[in-house]
Amino acid sequence: MKLEVVVIPVSDVDRAKDFYTALGWRLDIDIATDEDFRVVHLTPPGSPTSVVFGTSVTSQVPGTAQGLHLVVDDIVAAHDELKRAGADPGDVFHDAGGVFHHAGTRARVPGPEPRRTSYGSFLSFNDPDGNEWVLQEITRRLPGRVDPAATTFSSADDLASALRRAAAARHRQGEGTGPEDPDWPEWFARYLVREQTGAAEEVR
Repeated sequence: MKLEVVVIPVSDVDRAKDFYTALGWRLDIDIATDEDFRVVHLTPPGSPTSVVFGTSVTSQVPGTAQGLHLVVDDIVAAHDELKRAGADPGDVFHDAGGVFHHAGTRARVPGPEPRRTSYGSFLSFNDPDGNEWVLQEITRRLPGRVDPAATTFSSADDLASALRRAAAARHRQGEGTGPEDPDWPEWFARYLVREQTGAAEEVR
């Protein structure tokens, strides 16, 4: 079972559509069968899961969707991108508990997690109705989180970032990463798969 759609309650469909498309979310459909039923379907860049809002698609009160999570591999760059797009994000933070993050603003510590460990840094922003989104920085998955047989990259940027991390890891081992190093494609491939499954440090 794969999570396909999250329904977002909004009060003004056109305003919400303008907000999310300004963030670069792909507009998949905008269909109205009559004035009482409209469905707007958008997908965040690189996401396998989409969002739906519209008229008569949910009984939830607008603004009550809270803690919806998006994943990025660079929380600082994501903050800057959201700000340029007009989303008015909050400051990057990490949680005092160091595991996930508390509800609301309790236990927030300013700035990214000091070691930039995967899963440790966050930021949040609201849409015009007050629905809350949280961004979480993930650069390496915990073991078992991703099926090695289903390793994928959701965008060219995600793949490029992973390749840069692999090149840095290869360099730390004192190995080459260019054409003069004949086994680098295999090594990179193993690294990328194992990074997504939480075992990149085991690649030799």
